[in-house]
Amino acid sequence: MATIYTVHPETPQIRRIEEIRNELQDGAVMLYPTDTVYAIGCDLNVKSAVERVRRLKQLSNDKPLTFLCSSLSNIAEYALVSDSAYRLMRSLIPGPYTFLLPATKLVPRLVMSPKRKTSGIRVPDHPVCQALLKALGNPVISTSAHLADEEGKIPTLGLERAKLFDEFDGLVDIIVDDGSEPGTQVSTIVDMTGEEPVMVRKGLGWEAAMAWASPVSQNWE
Repeated sequence: MATIYTVHPETPQIRRIEEIRNELQDGAVMLYPTDTVYAIGCDLNVKSAVERVRRLKQLSNDKPLTFLCSSLSNIAEYALVSDSAYRLMRSLIPGPYTFLLPATKLVPRLVMSPKRKTSGIRVPDHPVCQALLKALGNPVISTSAHLADEEGKIPTLGLERAKLFDEFDGLVDIIVDDGSEPGTQVSTIVDMTGEEPVMVRKGLGWEAAMAWASPVSQNWE
């Protein structure tokens, strides 16, 4: 049974955040709110926890995992950021955007794309996420809390908070509850690995990203 930590949505309690941090450093996997949907996450640097997240989402090792950074300067520690990429990201973050970027050596191999050596990185506009990142001192894995059934559908999408918690109660160690209902829109993904930024997924906030990135329409639905 997961431990539920109730936190204030705008000013999360320092002691509660520190308790969550300690568990994450010990290898816990959590269900937590973000500025898009609820996510499954763990400490980026705890290999055993990252492996559990992959098993939970049934993701093979060649599928990269997105992680959260606290700021643009923090992103620069984990990714190679060109001048043009910097300008784009500075205009959009914090917010509901995932940027695909060339990874630095600080990114664990278990997280990045092994062929492209790239990572998906976000800076969330969410007080609880930011408090966790500050307390932990390094990124947190963030993969949407959607589990596919045998038919490939996603039954957890759009569930009420209580039902979502029930679904994950026996699957994660920690549930972070800020009282918010789960979102239904995922992040917008912008590929920054080429000469020009390309929007490869239309999600929350995509209209603002259109000013900077050309769309790949076949991947939008």
